[in-house]
Amino acid sequence: MEAYAVIETGGKQYRVEAGNKIDVERLPGEVGAEVEVKNVLALSDGTALKVGTPFVEGASVVLTVVEHFRADKVVSFKKKRRKGYHRKVGHRQEMTRVEVKSIA
Repeated sequence: MEAYAVIETGGKQYRVEAGNKIDVERLPGEVGAEVEVKNVLALSDGTALKVGTPFVEGASVVLTVVEHFRADKVVSFKKKRRKGYHRKVGHRQEMTRVEVKSIA
């Protein structure tokens, strides 16, 4: 079994392995920069699993920024029938595509 980690970034949790590419909420840093995530909730070396309370001591995951982009538009539409009320709001989230460089 491969080594993996469960990290928290942007209020969400991701299970990552070395070499994975994932889309997370916008992270600081230019394209090509390395970002270190210290919020590691669980860490596995392939045989043993360490679970943090809430984070694993001394564990970190290094991510490389591949690109910044905006996600697809999410539309929120509200309507009340026969009242003439409707409201339409759209939102596009700023995202960052990162590649997992190493797990330590």
